[in-house]
Amino acid sequence: QVDRFLHQLRLSDDVLLDVTARFQAEMVKGLGRDTNPTAAVRMLPSFVRSLPDGSEKGEFLAVDLGGSQLRAHQVKVFDDGKQSSQLESKSYPTPKEVTQGNGAELFDYIADCLSDFMETKNLKHKKLPLGFTFSFPCKQTKLEEGVLLAWTKHLRVRGVQDTDVASSLRRALQKHQANVDVLALVNDTVGTMMTCGYDDQRCEVGLIIGTGTNACYMEEMRHIDLVEGDEGRMCINTEWGAFGDDGALDDLRTEFDRELDLGSLNPGKQLFEKMISSLYLGELVRLILLKMTKEGLLFNGKVSTALLTKGKIEMKHVSAMEKYKEGLSNTKEILTELNLFPSEEDCVAVQHVCTIVSFRSANLCAAALAAILTRLRENRKLLRMRTTVGIDGGLYKTHPRYAKRLHKVVRRLVPTCDVRFLLSESGSGRGAPLVTAVALRLAAQRRRLDAALAPFLLPPGILREVRDRMRAELEYGLKRETQAQATVKMLPTYVCGTPDGTEKGKFLALDLGGTNFRVLLVKIKSGRRRSVQMYNKIFAIPLEIMQGTGEELFDHIVQCIADFLEYMGIKGARLPLGFTFSFPCKQASIDKGTLVGWTKGFKATDCEGEDVVDMLREAIRRRNEFDLDIVAVVNDTVGTMMTCGYEDPNCEIGLIAGTGTNVCYMEDMKNIEIVEGNEGKMCINTEWGAFGDNGCIDHIRTKYDREVDEGSLNPGKQRYEKMTSGMYLGEIVRQILIDLTKQGLLFRGHISESLRKKGIFETKFLSQIESDRLALLQVRRILQQLGLDSTCEDSIIVKEVCAAVSRRAARLCGAGLAAVVEKKRQNRGVERLQITVGVDGTLYKLHPHFSRILQETVKELAPQCDVTFMLSEDGSGKGAALITAVAKRLHNVGQK
Repeated sequence: QVDRFLHQLRLSDDVLLDVTARFQAEMVKGLGRDTNPTAAVRMLPSFVRSLPDGSEKGEFLAVDLGGSQLRAHQVKVFDDGKQSSQLESKSYPTPKEVTQGNGAELFDYIADCLSDFMETKNLKHKKLPLGFTFSFPCKQTKLEEGVLLAWTKHLRVRGVQDTDVASSLRRALQKHQANVDVLALVNDTVGTMMTCGYDDQRCEVGLIIGTGTNACYMEEMRHIDLVEGDEGRMCINTEWGAFGDDGALDDLRTEFDRELDLGSLNPGKQLFEKMISSLYLGELVRLILLKMTKEGLLFNGKVSTALLTKGKIEMKHVSAMEKYKEGLSNTKEILTELNLFPSEEDCVAVQHVCTIVSFRSANLCAAALAAILTRLRENRKLLRMRTTVGIDGGLYKTHPRYAKRLHKVVRRLVPTCDVRFLLSESGSGRGAPLVTAVALRLAAQRRRLDAALAPFLLPPGILREVRDRMRAELEYGLKRETQAQATVKMLPTYVCGTPDGTEKGKFLALDLGGTNFRVLLVKIKSGRRRSVQMYNKIFAIPLEIMQGTGEELFDHIVQCIADFLEYMGIKGARLPLGFTFSFPCKQASIDKGTLVGWTKGFKATDCEGEDVVDMLREAIRRRNEFDLDIVAVVNDTVGTMMTCGYEDPNCEIGLIAGTGTNVCYMEDMKNIEIVEGNEGKMCINTEWGAFGDNGCIDHIRTKYDREVDEGSLNPGKQRYEKMTSGMYLGEIVRQILIDLTKQGLLFRGHISESLRKKGIFETKFLSQIESDRLALLQVRRILQQLGLDSTCEDSIIVKEVCAAVSRRAARLCGAGLAAVVEKKRQNRGVERLQITVGVDGTLYKLHPHFSRILQETVKELAPQCDVTFMLSEDGSGKGAALITAVAKRLHNVGQK
């Protein structure tokens, strides 16, 4: 018969898993902007964005309002490597006239108590930051502001709901002339998580299970619709006590739960809290015992006054009756004191009721906690997760069996989580000062991070200056008297036409531009079915060849050509060949190119100042296996422009934004003073990577740029390229990360061996880290692959550094391109220019934001130019073949 009464309070694992699923759904609802207003579980952002990392330090005050007592704390946090702190506290009773009075009286009383505490501790002369632990649901828009949504835990202070409680405390403190700065408003649950998080950095969940109940946890910002921003995490105060207020738990609520609710100060509210917190469990036991007595199952059916008196059975009685050894004797003693005169069977039955009631509380608490743990694991995309739950509250601390039950059920419901439960020794007392300390640490870090990244911002005025200086350098390079001293060399390519669609035939193309070398066979068809078919093979160029002798390099290239011709079965054919050679060359004709200087890590000797076409011909003669008709030597930028020009006749500019960077464009012959003739156009290879080698952009170069330049193979050369191209961006990021780590802003101040390795941070990592689809957890994994053990906060900073470096690169590249398109517009003498830019390069193609920022910058700095960007699908190899075909066509026309 007793079990019949208790049947509804017994919950199977299936029911508990269902409760977990329901709570998960409530969490999602509470986090959504559109669904939050109607959500029972409010999921309130706390604006606590980080857990302690052990570097916090300072002296702090805290005041803690949460129930029958007000507590003031002085906390000293030491940055001694041991994560130690010192806490001194004093408690003050909160009289009924204060807890049931008006807001002004409440905050005056808090200020009074704090002033007394400061007097006692001789702190009046110090200006100290204060954290305010306010254990009631508040809507926060900042860490230091919070509007009270509703009172709980029997407090009913008039005129406080819907007001900012932090501002009310500030006003009261000003009245008392207290020298205190209120920096953080914290819920006790958040305070508990922070206190435990100081001792165990895995702690990212806080749980209160006492007079009231609540939980908080660190949620990914990208899931919090209520707060701007997607980066990092923020602690969410779930306010789970209201779970079920919308009817979600009606099927699990018993007649006793309903009766208890109706007799409470807030009927219909905080229904989950009323099923599990110590404030209500004693009353629940009383209601069950009363009904059982009325039905003659207890105390011979005699209903005493005690059973009829609300609040007569308290949680302390329930705890005492459930003790392992003395439980039955305690039960007899307590019931006798209540004038119930129990038999032995009555004591056993009452103890059974207490056990089932508190067990149900632990079960329900475990089910909701399981939902939070599952969400954390899914957020991190982990199959198994280790984490810590920080816990405080009288029910958990003083009940003899509660903690063990809770742990056991949680582990059963979420077997994929290895959970450590950590008791908060000092309650939430240390929590609010730690939140304040973390906030101060983050603010100081933010100032230093902003200072480090400020030189990368490049405001519009600076970009216009870069555009105008680039324009001036273009002009210097074209003029006969200044060309020799010009840094932007403006090399004539002797490519005097773009494809017209009549090109046809078979052509070979070579493409040398980096660590890989391509050989291509290109078949071009003209007419109505015009098309370009390509066959190619990629060969690696080992470092020892890149940095060996010129003869070794060109012998290696010819070996690759021989392999390809054999592979294609065309070793006997004498085909016209176009050579894409992506290094600065001075050309005297289309088939003569003197290497000005190596870039991109090449250092082969005896090449600079030599004609690379002659070097290739000599290497072919040395091999003596085949012969080729070398028609054209082409820069990859020119090849890109020609490839896109085949598709779009409006394409007269080529841009490479990859390992290196360069631009070419069709210039009017009359403007090219270094070449004879005034008719028509010729493609100019600007070699703009050397822009700034004369010091004209030194004022925008940072200390990190100088470090990268000094550590490069060609110090003082290609300065613009070193700020804008893929070969160097990762190294700039690495230098910044080292500097920030030395400042203690990253990786706990520890510079790992891997971070010391030059070149470890490749530009592809920037593209991956900056991807919008990439969660911070995946950023951490990339950093771990690099041997960098990062926290969530580290990942945010690394992502920000990558964004600053790549954004500057795109903006600088855009400023340079704006100078070129503006020159084209003025050449044509038109009000508005329509032009296409052919683009190639991994940085442009693969980086998630580079192309967009580049295009936006060109639009901003050349507003009278409508620029279409066309991606070169087939790279510069096809371009070399097309240039060869165009050169052949023009040669044939000349002969006729």
